[in-house]
Amino acid sequence: MWLPKWRAKDESFNLRERETTDHGQLTVFIMKLLRSDIYENLKMALATLRSNKLRSALTVVGVIIGVWTVMAIASIISGIDLAVTKEIESFGTRSIILTKFETGIHVGRRSREERMRKELTYDDALALRALPSVELAVPFLDITNNFFGSKILVGANGKTSSAVRLQGTLPDYERAGIENVSEGRFFSEFENDQNQQVCVIGSSVAENFFPYGSPLEQEIDIGGNKFRVIGIFEKRDQLGGGGGNNDDNNVVYLPYNVARKLKPNAEDVTILAVAKPGRMEEAQDQVVDMMRVRRQTPFGEKNNFGVTTAESAISNFRSITSGVAIAMVVISSVGLMVGGIGVMNIMLVSVTERTREIGVRKAIGAKRSDILWQFLIEAMTLTGFGGLVGLLLGWGTTFLISIFVPSYVPLWAPVAGFVASVGIGLIFGLWPAWKAARLDPIEALRYE
Repeated sequence: MWLPKWRAKDESFNLRERETTDHGQLTVFIMKLLRSDIYENLKMALATLRSNKLRSALTVVGVIIGVWTVMAIASIISGIDLAVTKEIESFGTRSIILTKFETGIHVGRRSREERMRKELTYDDALALRALPSVELAVPFLDITNNFFGSKILVGANGKTSSAVRLQGTLPDYERAGIENVSEGRFFSEFENDQNQQVCVIGSSVAENFFPYGSPLEQEIDIGGNKFRVIGIFEKRDQLGGGGGNNDDNNVVYLPYNVARKLKPNAEDVTILAVAKPGRMEEAQDQVVDMMRVRRQTPFGEKNNFGVTTAESAISNFRSITSGVAIAMVVISSVGLMVGGIGVMNIMLVSVTERTREIGVRKAIGAKRSDILWQFLIEAMTLTGFGGLVGLLLGWGTTFLISIFVPSYVPLWAPVAGFVASVGIGLIFGLWPAWKAARLDPIEALRYE
């Protein structure tokens, strides 16, 4: 619709005036809200806490302990989960590990079916190389156990050890990218075929057995046989510091044929298969099908071998930690419940002590909802304060724990802890607040 210029200017001015008025009304509303009963009740609640410091502190001890426990548990489990995930993924997200037994946490004696399974073989690994989705497959022959007696390895400095893991494998293992050689090189096909006594050692072996110089081209005694060190692996990060047989750096790799010659009756073979990029699921299916055929597993029966990937290992670990986390959270909730009961008792006492005050407020026009919110906000402020103290203690505990084990505080932990503490005040403060709101003003004024 066409309007004269002066009329259009007036309409534009009126629109701006209405917008300014709307913004002004919103500002006034917010200011009124800040000056409202909620704000006043919050100030009253803080004043009550200051006037009864000892009673308030003792009341929220349970809440503090509950929130503190939640924070500590969350930090430990999250830190360990991150460290374990990182360590598992360091073995390759495309890696498929095949073993005779099922992997994971095992409690008690293995079943007869597992004990009777036949061993994996060198030929199994070679057969997997023919699969279209598999890039690499190498066997590992563990010759550590019960063979060389108490002195498996003797270093140049005369130190002996029985805790070093001895693994025989093929030169192709270097292509898996799981271990990186920091000094020297990995052994070759020629050295494996010619049974040359060479080895590649982990960083812990280098530090412990060759402390005064480079181990390269030096000899190390393995079961009475002299082996020449031709390579050193980069140091791998260890969960909890490693140590002994649990230290991935405390290992010596030998050519597979040499390891077999050292221990002809060795049967502990593990196979590492590496999927081609982008074909992990396909490779896993093909590897399982191939192994079922080679091991003559009847149709419909479960696998008679173990299959582990980074994803499955992480999933198994998290299924355990999630159960532990739930159990610990349930235990810590007992502290919150005890704190809530304490808050209810103290608020009931507070209602009794301030009966006359409630009567005065009602006499000058306070509604039931005003009294209800007054005591609810006071209860939530009390438990919220306890929650904040619990969070501070939780962060302090996490800092101390991080010195010994991996730990960090996930974002959800402090949020959940604080919300839970305020929620406890809301739930357990409801009955005292409702009781205060239901008081008869005349009877309340007469109360001494």
